[in-house]
Amino acid sequence: MTDRLSGARVTITGGTGSFGSTMVTALLGRGVDRVHILSRDEAKQDDMRQRLSDSRVRFFVGDVRDYASVDNAVTGVDFVFHAAALKQVPSCEFFPDQAVKTNVLGSQNVIEAAHRNGVRSVVCLSTDKAVYPVNAMGMSKALMEKTAQAFARNNPDSQTVVSVTRYGNVMYSRGSVIPLFVKQLGQGRPLTVTEPSMTRFLMSLRDSVDLVEHAFLHARAGDLFVKKAPASTVETLARAVALTLGHGDPPVRKIGMRHGEKMFETLLTREELLKADDQGDFFRVPLDARSLEYELYVEEGEHGAAEVSDYDSNTTEQLTVDSTCDLLRTLPEIQGLLTKLPA
Repeated sequence: MTDRLSGARVTITGGTGSFGSTMVTALLGRGVDRVHILSRDEAKQDDMRQRLSDSRVRFFVGDVRDYASVDNAVTGVDFVFHAAALKQVPSCEFFPDQAVKTNVLGSQNVIEAAHRNGVRSVVCLSTDKAVYPVNAMGMSKALMEKTAQAFARNNPDSQTVVSVTRYGNVMYSRGSVIPLFVKQLGQGRPLTVTEPSMTRFLMSLRDSVDLVEHAFLHARAGDLFVKKAPASTVETLARAVALTLGHGDPPVRKIGMRHGEKMFETLLTREELLKADDQGDFFRVPLDARSLEYELYVEEGEHGAAEVSDYDSNTTEQLTVDSTCDLLRTLPEIQGLLTKLPA
C-alpha cells in the first residue's frame, strides 16, 4: 500500500470521526502528499488540526448531503475513503429520513463526485447491520451498499473503482459501549447491558483500517470485503472491561433491548459466502454483474450448494472473558487507562 499511496492525495469523508482520525494518521505515515478531511464539525476539525499540526492535512467544512461541498473536497484527489454516516441505531429509528439523506443520498454524492473528478478508487464503509437489516440505520447502509454496487454495474468503463467494506462493532469508537462501561466503573455504578446473551463482533480501529487498506489494494469494481473477526456476548465484554481495569467482578444490570437492536449480527449471508473468495483474514464477495435481461434466467438460475451457514456473531470464534481481556489490552485507549492505575 505504501507504494500506491506515496505522493497520493486522499479525501476522507467523516474524517474527524473515530475511523477517520485513525485513518488519517495511518495515511500520513505512508507518505501521502495531501489528505482532505470533509466533515461538519468545526470544533473537531480544529482539535485535529492542532493535534496533527501537519501541513499535508486540509480541512473542508461541509456535508455529504451537499454535492458542491463533496465535489470541492474530492477535486484533484486520487483516492476517497467514505466514512461519513449516521451510525447510531436509536437516533436513526426516530429520524429515518435523516439516515437516508446522509447514508444513501450522501453516499451517492460521494460516488458521483469521485467519478466526475476521475478519482481512482472509492472505498465505502458499511456495517454488519446492513445484513438482514431490522433497523433504519442498517437499512440505509444496505442501500448505500446497493448504490455503490449499482454504480459499478452501470458504469463498467469508469476509471473510478468503487468497493465496499463491511465490518462489525469497532471497539472504543464513537458510540461504542466500552467507554460507557469505563465511565460506570469509575463512578462505582453497576454495568448496564441491554441483553447479556447478545453477541457482537469485536474489531479494533486498527482492524477497521486494515480492512479498508485491503480493499484499496485488491478491489475490483463493486467488490465487497469483510475482515474475519471474533465475537463475544455483551456480558462477557462488560466483565472483561472490569477485569482489565482492575475492578474485579462488578454487578451487571440488564436494562432491556433498545430500539432496533438485534440479538446477533451477520457479516455475510449464506448466499454471499457461496460466492466469496477466502483471502485468509478476509472474505471478498465479487459483484453480481448480471444484466436486467431476466429472461436469460427463467429456465436456469445459479447453482450452488446450500450447505453453508451465515457468517454471524453466533457462529464465529467466541471469546471468553480472558481472551476478551487480551483483545482489550491491545487498544490504545485501554493502554492509556492502564498507565493511570496505581502500581
